[in-house]
Amino acid sequence: MIEILKAVVLGIVEGITEWLPISSTGHLILVDEFLKLKESEDFKEMFDVVIQLGAIMAVVVIFWSKLWPFGKKNNHHPLKNEGFGAYIKTDIFQMWFKVLVACIPAAVIGFLLDDWVDEHFYNPWTVAIALIVFGIAFIIVENWNKGRQPKVNTIDELTYKAALIIGMFQLIAAIFPGTSRSGATIVGALLIGISRTVAAEFTFYLAIPVMFGASLLKLVKYDGGFSSMQIGILATGMIVAFAVSIFVIKFLMDYIKKHDFKVFGWYRIILGALVIAYFSLVR
Repeated sequence: MIEILKAVVLGIVEGITEWLPISSTGHLILVDEFLKLKESEDFKEMFDVVIQLGAIMAVVVIFWSKLWPFGKKNNHHPLKNEGFGAYIKTDIFQMWFKVLVACIPAAVIGFLLDDWVDEHFYNPWTVAIALIVFGIAFIIVENWNKGRQPKVNTIDELTYKAALIIGMFQLIAAIFPGTSRSGATIVGALLIGISRTVAAEFTFYLAIPVMFGASLLKLVKYDGGFSSMQIGILATGMIVAFAVSIFVIKFLMDYIKKHDFKVFGWYRIILGALVIAYFSLVR
């Protein structure tokens, strides 16, 4: 029962930190210091990634009408006016093509260097530095962006070139844990003139193939087998992450309509400093 309660806490942490640009990895590393699952290191490493499937399902549920490319209802850009083509939403297909383009850099590097990155960069020091550096980046970019009118205000206006640039920023997060995938892509999007709302929404869409791919890769590589307890822990974490993510995503989309991201930048800097202090003085 205690292990299930730990999974609940980890699910809450994942659901909150996956979507706010504050690094879920950094938080899970800290939580693991005080709330360790009594499982093997291989299982915990796999759990930290696969639990994201619960979070990603929240995106699918909330944005379903903007993600499903088939249907005649509200089809403003059908492939054809009659027949099967009338059920194809070309604008949503184009959005998915842009998502795939943005995913290419991280997918290639993630497949080739997944184990190497875990071995060399998955540690508190890298996470702390990434937290602080991108926290500062958020503040600088928002100050630079203040008063500027965004060039892109809808997903439809997003070009393939812009999607690829965002994908390159996502690559930074794939290499350096603690960067925050959402944080990196949002910073990249703001730099090239994309509105906060579109930046956040496109980041959510990007998470779907990225997280499914990362989770599948971890599950395939995991050869420890699953006990009934481990299945229960994993399922609990995913369900809690899903429920919490529903509220967090809706909160963030409302928040950024009136506020910038600087508060998250300051939070990251403080958290990064705390991580350094803890592992320097206590460990």
